[in-house]
Amino acid sequence: MRVPDGHCKLSMIRRAAVDEANVLTTIALDAKRYWGYPEHWIKHWEADLTISPEFVRDNHVYVAEADGEIRGFYALCVHGENAELEHLWVTPSCIGTGVGKELFLDAMERAAPLAVRDVGIDADPNAAGFYERMGAVQVGETDSPVDGQPRKLPRLKINPS
Repeated sequence: MRVPDGHCKLSMIRRAAVDEANVLTTIALDAKRYWGYPEHWIKHWEADLTISPEFVRDNHVYVAEADGEIRGFYALCVHGENAELEHLWVTPSCIGTGVGKELFLDAMERAAPLAVRDVGIDADPNAAGFYERMGAVQVGETDSPVDGQPRKLPRLKINPS
């Protein structure tokens, strides 16, 4: 883990505002690019990584702030006893500084009182180890082909309580 510098030291995690959807989309796209994927793959994933104001309004979307700037966010989508961690993205300059861990722990703390039994995660292969270190266990794989090439995403679950 990188040592946090001043710009990654969180001041708060708060509910996202609907007018921040474009900023959250930029963070998601930039974080995906961090892993060196070809740009045409990023374009393929753009719709899935786009955060709309309606999505922010209708789900549990929280941002991590440092120095008044958003450094990362997550989206927890709750469906009865189950939830999905649909997004957890950190600005590339803050990856490896603990921002993702703080966001993940916050998501689990918020899921527990909602009577969520399990939180599911379709993880990018580069992020699977992070989620496993946080206590999630792999329960399968999700097919996610790109350019006609097979691609598998680790499917993980965690009990938030």
